[in-house]
Order: sequence, then C-alpha cells, then structure tokens
Amino acid sequence: MRFALLFFLLTTAVGAQTALQRQIRDIAADAHGKVSVACSLPDSSLNCDLEAHAHPPMQSVFKLPLAITALHRVEEGKFSLEQKLRFLPSDRILPHTHSPLQDRYPDGNVDVALRELLRLGLSESDNVAADIVLRSIGGPAIVNGYMESVGVAGFHLQDDEQALARDNALQYRSWFEPAGAVRLLRRISDNSPLGPEHTRMLLQWMQEASSGAERIKGELPVATIVMQKTGSSGTRDGMAAATNDIGLITLPDGRRLAIAIFVTDSKADDATRDSAIARIARAAYDESIQTKK
Repeated sequence: MRFALLFFLLTTAVGAQTALQRQIRDIAADAHGKVSVACSLPDSSLNCDLEAHAHPPMQSVFKLPLAITALHRVEEGKFSLEQKLRFLPSDRILPHTHSPLQDRYPDGNVDVALRELLRLGLSESDNVAADIVLRSIGGPAIVNGYMESVGVAGFHLQDDEQALARDNALQYRSWFEPAGAVRLLRRISDNSPLGPEHTRMLLQWMQEASSGAERIKGELPVATIVMQKTGSSGTRDGMAAATNDIGLITLPDGRRLAIAIFVTDSKADDATRDSAIARIARAAYDESIQTKK
C-alpha cells in the first residue's frame, strides 16, 4: 500500500511538470552535477523551475546585487558616481586574480571613480574592483539588507573575493536561489528600485559583459540582446563548483525573459557545462516566443 501511494505521488509529480521542465531536466543531466533553474515571463505561465530554491554558490553573480546596492547608496546621497575610492595595496588579490584593474595597477595606491569600479565589476567581472566597492559601502550585510528590502528572498552574501581566493571552500557560504535571482531580474526590468538613469546604466553594463558568450547567449539567435551576469569557480580536481549565468533575454516582441541557471559541483568539462546553460536558455526562449502577449 505504501509503495503504491509513493508511486502515485511520484508519477503525479512527474506528470505535473511542463514539457519545458522535462526538457530542461533532460538537458541538465548532461552537466553531471546539480543544476538549478528558474525563469519568468510577464503575463505568462512559463515554468522553467528545476530546484528553483536550491542554494548554489553564486561566485561573481553577487556583483549584480552589489552594483544595485551601491547605486542605491548613490541615490541616497551617501556616494557619487564620480567619487574616487582608494585602491589600497591590501585590496590586491595575490598572486593572481581576474582583475583588469589590478593588471593595470599591480601595486594599487590609486584612486578610481565609483562609476568605473561598478562598470569593471559588472562588465568585466573584476574581482578587485568589486571588493573595493563592497568594502566601501559597508560589507556583505549592507547588500543582504538591501536585497531583503526590495523583496528579493533567497540571497546570502558572506565573503568577498579576497576571502574566496584564500579558501575555495568558502564559496558555498554565499548563495543565490534561482527563484530569488529571477525575482531580482524582474525588479530591474519591470519595477526597478533605482531611478531610470541608473537602471539604464546598470542594464547597459550587463549587456556589455565580456564573459558568458557561450552560456545564456550561446544558442540564441544572432543579435539577441542579453543583459547578464555570470559566475565561475574554475575547476579543481576535476570538478567545477560553480558555472552560473543569470540574465534578461529580449524577445522579438520586446518582452524580457528573466532566467537564472546555476550548475553546481559538475564533473563535465567547460564546454559541456556552458552548452547545458545555452541549451536550457534556448529551450526557455523558444517556449517564450510561442507565448503571445
């Protein structure tokens, strides 16, 4: 009797999945890891959910909530975009990290405008630039508090990039539920907590992102506008802890599809992980363009 009930519940749950969800689950299997997905399209029942409330390590995806929080502080009058922030020698991440800023000024000891630090963090995923902004606005608690204040649940930032460089295991302490990431993307797109000028600036920086060409963008039609933020852990001992991308995909009719895809603890190679993200994004895109306004 118990077995029959369990079988009924399982088959009912599978049957309740949308065709898109089943397609996403099949694609996710190729990543040989844990894949979590969420998406949202206004005025539709689009459902991409796959472990949408999981807690995947977000890596550089945090730079989007960080930038939004910093721009909010600008709007509060606590900073200005042209304000110079000091790149201290102690801000350096040694012996090496992804940082065009540090590459240009290997000794630090320069002042950099907040506007440029934010652009570097979002468009270039600059680790040192992001840490300078995070330090300057008051640390992770400020970002966590602001995300909660704008209705974004399922976000937790605990460490900066310098801490992650010292101890790779710390990355699991900072996570973003896909459903929460999609909620943040929808806020930016539909009902931004920032003023129009800063919202446009933020979206432009996301559109100009230098990373992620093979992820959400990878299988979309040429010239599709995508505003995104990636996050990557690199690979250690044959496993990649985090291969992530969240973004807004502009559909042919002008609507924006919000999607978040996190690949966690994957044993697949770089190309396979990127391809899984690209194929999931394309599946959601194809379903979205069939959904009329």
